[in-house]
Amino acid sequence: MIMAEPPQSPSKYSQVPIPKSLPPITKPPKAAISAPKPSWFSPERLLLILCLVNLINYIDRGAIASNGVNGSIGICDESGICHAGTGIQGDFKLNNFQDGVLSSAFMVGLLLASPIFASLAKSHNPFRLIGVGLSIWTFATAGCGSSFNFWSIAICRMLVGVGEASFISLAAPFIDDHAPADQKTAWLATFYMCIPTGVAIGYVYGGCVGDIISWRCAFWGEALLMLPFAVLNFLVKPLQMKGLPPTGSTMLLESIETSPLIEGLKIPNINGRVTVASGEASWTCPIIKFLNELSSFSKDLKVLLVDKVYIVNVLGYVSYNFVIGTYSYWGPKAGYNIYHMSKPDLMFGGITLLCGLVGTLSGGLILDAVGATIQNAFKLLAGATMLGAIFCFSAFCAKNLYNFVVLFSLGELLLFSTQAPVNYVSLHCVKPGLRPLSMAISTLSIHVFGDVPSSPLVGVVQDYVENWRKTTLIFTSVYFVATGIWFIGIFLRSVDKFEEDDEDDGVSPIGQTNKEPLLEDHTIKGGLDSGEL
Repeated sequence: MIMAEPPQSPSKYSQVPIPKSLPPITKPPKAAISAPKPSWFSPERLLLILCLVNLINYIDRGAIASNGVNGSIGICDESGICHAGTGIQGDFKLNNFQDGVLSSAFMVGLLLASPIFASLAKSHNPFRLIGVGLSIWTFATAGCGSSFNFWSIAICRMLVGVGEASFISLAAPFIDDHAPADQKTAWLATFYMCIPTGVAIGYVYGGCVGDIISWRCAFWGEALLMLPFAVLNFLVKPLQMKGLPPTGSTMLLESIETSPLIEGLKIPNINGRVTVASGEASWTCPIIKFLNELSSFSKDLKVLLVDKVYIVNVLGYVSYNFVIGTYSYWGPKAGYNIYHMSKPDLMFGGITLLCGLVGTLSGGLILDAVGATIQNAFKLLAGATMLGAIFCFSAFCAKNLYNFVVLFSLGELLLFSTQAPVNYVSLHCVKPGLRPLSMAISTLSIHVFGDVPSSPLVGVVQDYVENWRKTTLIFTSVYFVATGIWFIGIFLRSVDKFEEDDEDDGVSPIGQTNKEPLLEDHTIKGGLDSGEL
């Protein structure tokens, strides 16, 4: 007697031919996956919000350096009369080294967190990441006002840098996305103009609040100013960033899942083929996910490090920032010793504020006027830095204070005009999906190799030569190095990649890196019997 074989249950992944009548599933066009603009959005409103946040951030930089907040350590005069210390240094009895650590402690958090936030932007909404960063910033700044010793305020200052990291990596790409095509660098200039303005306001704010009320209240006031913007980033519908996949995008998968053929089934992508699994969606191990993200970060970083245009731009920016750091920290002391200025802080602060405002905005407007291209940006960078270096070098050679002020102001005006063009190059020499990492690595480089080491090196050179005029001339000469580097950029083959697709960089519109056809050889793997088709 021949027994009939029992029906075989379908395997979890059995290949089934697709009937010819089923149209192939193709990737939706870019327009279909771009998220609609939220109701609160307008380009001008976005620029205003980001500028205000940047302004508050740099107000904090100026406030902690002000006499009203930073204060001074207690001293006793020759007659034996002791004067109590003021501000942070006086209350916590900090020596000058500890006081100097506080001014740069934020850099630790900034340097560690910038690449992390830039990498997370590929898997999390960048607008929400800014909200996370601003929340950390608000908490840390309030913590500075509530600190009780050196280590507590030092840790809070590091967390301030972590909060700032999200903003400096992601804000400029958002502005670049939504600025009018013929005003991109002008809008970037408006954003970066908040840096000297914020620092100058911070000096005044910290001095007034610290002297009249308390240095602690200055930090609490900053936290209150930033709090509405941190909350706003979580309450409003977020924006999407060009070149990055919309977070939580399931548009393509939904189009497959709702097909009458495979409705209700899960569709993981295995080896380049659409599969229909009979069980629940697979769970991704956190370790595997971390390794995948690390691999993606390494790949993106390699793309940046082999891009000649990007490297030349950043090297020039490092050299430029090396001198800026020298001026910002040692300028007033050098001016006092060379020209016997009565109020060197006010003099250098006023020059920085005025030249920073006019120069930064002018640089953006000029580049837009001549045509915002990478090559034109390099021409402006090399030309403005060369002229600015000549004026600043001549200023420290001048014999009287009046000539110094005129020449130095002209030099600073020209040098600040580079802010918008240099960041324009960093944003447009890479594909859109790499812009957050591009800005993060640029910021990290100019601090690690620029203004952070320049300040102690000035001290070493001054101790050796014992002549402030010679020391300032030596370090001002580094501007000519920046000029030469940016001059090389003019002759490099440069392509504006703002409109290029990011798929070649491993960023597909729905966040998948697999580029093989969704339906290969007209087969589906799944728990279906061919008779059901």
